[in-house]
Amino acid sequence: MKENGEIKVLIVDDEPGILMPLEFLMRKSGYQVYIARNGTEAKESIDQELPQVVVLDLMMPDVDGYEVCRYLRRKTGMGQAKVIVISAKTKEEDIRKAYEAGADAYMPKPFSTRVLVEKVKQLVDHEAES
Repeated sequence: MKENGEIKVLIVDDEPGILMPLEFLMRKSGYQVYIARNGTEAKESIDQELPQVVVLDLMMPDVDGYEVCRYLRRKTGMGQAKVIVISAKTKEEDIRKAYEAGADAYMPKPFSTRVLVEKVKQLVDHEAES
């Protein structure tokens, strides 16, 4: 099983009030954390450093989370990356669209950052057992 420090987590959100506490808690939990403030930065980050987990907002000013998720799924070797979508969009259609784009989990905003960190741990642990 991988140590948390070997697990790379990319957090993609354009809201500093979400990014900062998530980054802090993920680092405190021992993960290597990468930050992207928009979809373009997320795609560049994915190209440079393949993450094991992506925490992804849907609504961003440039490239939306759906496109980032599809981009991630098209990347060679990225089939195993876990994607947790975080969004204020809570309509059934939006949630379905996120899963169709390749999301593994969906958490509506507002959410507990501690619950999100636990969800990352569950997905990583589940992957390690497979």
